[in-house]
Amino acid sequence: MRLPFPLLSLLLVLMHAPAVRAVPPPERVLVFTRTVEYRHESIPAAVASLQRIAAADGMQADHSENAADFTAANLARYRVIVFASTTGDVLDDEQQAALEGFIRAGGGFVGLHAAADTEYGWPWYGRLVGAYFHSHPPGLQSTRVQPERDGRARGAAWVVHDELYNYRDNPRGRVQVVATIDERLYDGGRMGTDHPIAWCQAVDGGRSWYTGLGHDAAVYRLPAFEAQLRQGLRYAAGRSAHC
Repeated sequence: MRLPFPLLSLLLVLMHAPAVRAVPPPERVLVFTRTVEYRHESIPAAVASLQRIAAADGMQADHSENAADFTAANLARYRVIVFASTTGDVLDDEQQAALEGFIRAGGGFVGLHAAADTEYGWPWYGRLVGAYFHSHPPGLQSTRVQPERDGRARGAAWVVHDELYNYRDNPRGRVQVVATIDERLYDGGRMGTDHPIAWCQAVDGGRSWYTGLGHDAAVYRLPAFEAQLRQGLRYAAGRSAHC
């Protein structure tokens, strides 16, 4: 039986057409900004910056303030969870267990600024974020941020004008320090000549990255800070071995 010419032509086209490959969905990032205590006005700038950076790297960043999103089933949809200037006791016991399970399954965590002012009664979280907030000098002040890798300065220092955190202790030795700030250039520093402000670590099968910068919305417009966030997100997502 001969096929009609139009049908035969269609079959020939289909037989020689290149195979259509399914496009995998983008990796997802959950940006969590719930606050129980102080709320930073820079949170919208932080969310917008993270969404822009993620999109440029082919990831999708979802924003939430709903602690009920912290279930094992929901977190399994994500590659990275960001605590962007969260404050206070933001998760209950079951939600905390979901985050612990996410990290132990190989997930990534990014903490911005007041993520260190969060969950003081949860020791595992303190280990995840690297160090808890202690205090900060009044107002915004300027200093130099010195990037480093493996304990040595790496790249040019850059100037930031922001709220500059002191921590309860120096996390160096527990974490890999990514950048320090210079206390000689501002008033109210309490950590001395070695003042880490950004760091990363492997923890419980996952990855954690933190920066203490980001109080002021203008900081998110600094190219050097955006580059720092981009590298942190890539490290947390497992896309880079270096943070």
